[in-house]
Amino acid sequence: MHPNIQARASALELIDFIDASPSPWHAVASAEVRLLAQGYTRLEEGDRWKLSAGGRYYVVRGGASMIAFVLGSLPLAEAGFRIVGAHTDSPGLRLKPQAALAGDGLARLGVEVYGGPILATFSDRDLSLAGRAVLRSGKSQETRLLRFERPLLRLPNLAIHMNRDVNEQGLKFNKQTELPMILGILDEKDDADACLKKLLADAAQVEVADLLSFELAVYDVQKGCLWGAGEEFIADSQLDNLASMHAALTALIAVKQPAATCVAAFFDHEEVGSESATGAGGSFISDMLSRIGFHAELDEEDRKRALAQSFFISADMAHAYNPNFPAAYEPSHKVMVNGGPVIKTNVNQRYTTNAETAARFMGFCGIAGVPCQQYAHRGDLSCGSTIGPMVAAQLGISSVDVGSPMWAMHSARESAGVQDHASMISALTAAFGS
Repeated sequence: MHPNIQARASALELIDFIDASPSPWHAVASAEVRLLAQGYTRLEEGDRWKLSAGGRYYVVRGGASMIAFVLGSLPLAEAGFRIVGAHTDSPGLRLKPQAALAGDGLARLGVEVYGGPILATFSDRDLSLAGRAVLRSGKSQETRLLRFERPLLRLPNLAIHMNRDVNEQGLKFNKQTELPMILGILDEKDDADACLKKLLADAAQVEVADLLSFELAVYDVQKGCLWGAGEEFIADSQLDNLASMHAALTALIAVKQPAATCVAAFFDHEEVGSESATGAGGSFISDMLSRIGFHAELDEEDRKRALAQSFFISADMAHAYNPNFPAAYEPSHKVMVNGGPVIKTNVNQRYTTNAETAARFMGFCGIAGVPCQQYAHRGDLSCGSTIGPMVAAQLGISSVDVGSPMWAMHSARESAGVQDHASMISALTAAFGS
């Protein structure tokens, strides 16, 4: 299979987006660059807003969550909102606040597991650090993004000669004692903490004394690529869920004069439960919709009418069928890479899809001229969840859970389909235009 030119271009654009976004804070910054280039205006939550008819705006909360919106041409109470939600964070490893460890002549960095990564996939890879630092700036402070583009860290595997059962028992790491990352060699006079702080201060171009705090993620410096006989697959980190974020952002930008007010909401902390000020379980989405309604001069009844006319798409990646592990899948729900967007259903409401909302998304795929697939998890395996249930419950609006199929979800190196990404963009564009 050789993807068409448009699909290939979209996939390469996705790879560039992911490679520029090694942390949730970088993902929001990358999205902001695209929005500003398309004429969007940044709003601050602490300011009084002035919104213009047909205006394009975005708001950032906490540096790692963003909501962008385009005001529709029809009255908000009549047309409602068209909302697509995704998340900016991915499972992995994060540095602890006092990360530096010394011993055996080596400087190591202590990490904490964030979410549910496949830990074994982080071993023997070229790793580095990215995130943000808070710096002293005169009598105040400022936050600055940090990224080390060169390999800085490593998690060396234990040789098979000391772990003879690794191929039968699997590669396992104790989360406290076996995950510290090797940073470098220490001389007798070196201090591991001082070395780390000097490294970070130099990257931020400040004195060590002005480095107040940091939040840093471990990331793989290997760039994304296309692979396969026809280059029909994508390999990269963080496809879950930056591929959905990129698709929603691209679709929002593509909609020029929508009838309904269109919203793309990107939340942090999905991988750890979303219960935070910047997560989907917080007030961000309801605050933004309320403020948009206020500027549309909606009273309480019209605000409820607007929500009743609204539709929410929770866009998160889906589990593609892996032929090497057929027993892991529900027999009648084997979704295929490059088979089209996936509608995800779970009767226990881990996903929000019901018969009506599934049919509605099928209609968007029909308008876009792309196929779609349906997925249900095996009944004897625990099913993951998304931001869908909490956002739908909070807002009281119709919702569907969808995603592009992928392999190796939560690996340091994931895979998805080139054609699927273009198809998801087309389907979400149709949804925004509905």
